[in-house]
Amino acid sequence: MKLKLLGPLLLLVIFCGCSERPAKLIPLRDFFRNPEKVTFRISPDGKYLSYLKPFKTRLNIYIQKIGTTEAASRVTSVTDRDIESYFWKGNDHLIYARDLNGDENYHLYLTNRTGSFVRDLTPFPGVQARVLDDREEDDHQLLIELNRRNRELFDVYRLILPEGRLELIARNPGNIVGWMTDHAGRLRLAAAAEGLKYNFLWRDNEREAFRSFLKVSYRDDFDPLFFTFDDRQLYALSDIGRDRDTFVKFDPHTGKELEVLYQRPDVDIDTVSYSKDRKVLLAAFYIADKLERKFFDPLIEGQYRYVCSKFPGREVKFIDRNRNEDTYIVALGSDRSLGSYYLYETKNNRLTKLADVSPWLPESELAKMEPISFSARDGLLIHGYLTLPKGGKRNKLPVVIVPHGGPWVRDSWGYDPEVQFLVNRGYAVLQMNFRGSTGYGKKFEQAGYKQWGRKMQDDITDSVKWLIQQGVADPKRVGIYGGSYGGYAVLAGLTFTPELYACGIDYVGISNLFTFLKTIPPYWRTDIAMTYEMIGDPVKDRELFQAISPLFHADRIRAPLLVIQGAKDPRVNINESDQIVAALRKRGIEVTYLVKENEGHGFSNEENRLESYRAIEYFLARHLGGRAER
Repeated sequence: MKLKLLGPLLLLVIFCGCSERPAKLIPLRDFFRNPEKVTFRISPDGKYLSYLKPFKTRLNIYIQKIGTTEAASRVTSVTDRDIESYFWKGNDHLIYARDLNGDENYHLYLTNRTGSFVRDLTPFPGVQARVLDDREEDDHQLLIELNRRNRELFDVYRLILPEGRLELIARNPGNIVGWMTDHAGRLRLAAAAEGLKYNFLWRDNEREAFRSFLKVSYRDDFDPLFFTFDDRQLYALSDIGRDRDTFVKFDPHTGKELEVLYQRPDVDIDTVSYSKDRKVLLAAFYIADKLERKFFDPLIEGQYRYVCSKFPGREVKFIDRNRNEDTYIVALGSDRSLGSYYLYETKNNRLTKLADVSPWLPESELAKMEPISFSARDGLLIHGYLTLPKGGKRNKLPVVIVPHGGPWVRDSWGYDPEVQFLVNRGYAVLQMNFRGSTGYGKKFEQAGYKQWGRKMQDDITDSVKWLIQQGVADPKRVGIYGGSYGGYAVLAGLTFTPELYACGIDYVGISNLFTFLKTIPPYWRTDIAMTYEMIGDPVKDRELFQAISPLFHADRIRAPLLVIQGAKDPRVNINESDQIVAALRKRGIEVTYLVKENEGHGFSNEENRLESYRAIEYFLARHLGGRAER
């Protein structure tokens, strides 16, 4: 395989000697405890800040008035599970989402600014609520989706506040997989799954019936982002007739693309931002090695570059703003820090520090994440990231290979607590965007169709061999760790290339493709025909499923395995972990099995995270020889 490294720095890091001392051992808790303050938001009138902060080890909402020395007040008192997402609804109320033990059936809750009342707005057991349009300009209503009538389908409701009255405004006919409103909050667009095509539907007003304006194969991407500011046309991402997702203007009246607004020759456009107040496009975002921007608006570009000039070397993100768009919440970060939050007032260019997210983490002791790329065995260029331990030797290292989940997502540059934790324990960490990952165009993504356990797994195998060939990896001390699809890749790696790995860690991973597709959430079934084309059909591709499901080849696994699973996982049923654990224990293979009854697809509660990473730390130290706390 031919090696291609991005930039001279990595070459120096790998091949040159280093007299820098090894990083000190950072307590495990410091990587995975809840942050000091996080998820800052600003009220529409710009008078109040809100953020999440631990209360009895759970993240809750706090509010503080801007420009005063008054102490922040806690407005929620959740003690069973963190609040992860919330938003202001007017200047006096907030809405937040919560599920039950990780089941992902999120309820929406309303509270006021003082926290004197809390109301469950969607008190329906087993029903998932989704916010379709928060109607920022209207303090008394929003549009939501509920699968209340049919667990497989989401209807659209108007939610009237504060009483929580629901008005059905669109009944799902049976195949709608997405809805979209215009800038006035009118339901104007829908996407229907029809076999192996998506049928995009449109109407000029809510009195009309929806009518088709575009049919797209599942192999093409058409993603409406938002309406033009006159609500007559669409801004969208499209790869129709091209390989990369491109920012375009589209006319639904004619079903034709009108204009290409921005495209990249190397990667997909990820998303586009706009100003609600000034009604102008702001910027297109894309990820090459790192997150990049193409600005359309000189005002926001000037503001962004001003903030960047004050914090050189930091990744700057504008994450929230008031209704007048003259006061912003800015997040600063890097590959070695969760960063800080600042209040940015554009009228006087004043930046006020709000908080460091994790001030207990010494950035100087953390490691740099370097972009890399290499050619797989068939010549396909694979991109990824390599993070090496700080100080000490740079060759013959114990390595943890970390394939991402999804699989139709990608890894990107930035702070990752798992990566920094593993590197601090003495392991080199390699993340690769194997074929099937998104962001590199449809040919690259489609190269992964029906390639679970095959060419997708070959890319992971090739990354291990590449790292060994470069002298970085000790071939006898390579472990593999991943979650969800990454957990499947762990099991596939231990099964199909058992000679490569000294151990594996499967976190909510898939062991049996047949049972996995039988137990997916009901609302994933609307476009199941397309899923079958991308993964495989359990009937038509029975032999394929038999060949690539690790469970049926568990007799080939010889490396010790750690399995971590949430009992309430709606995506990867606990049966996936139960099956592989039983099969290996029957053969006398060492398996450590950690299950939490109050978790789902990943561990949310702080004490469960700490326990799982403690298990990972000791497991890897035992089998790869890295460091561990006593």
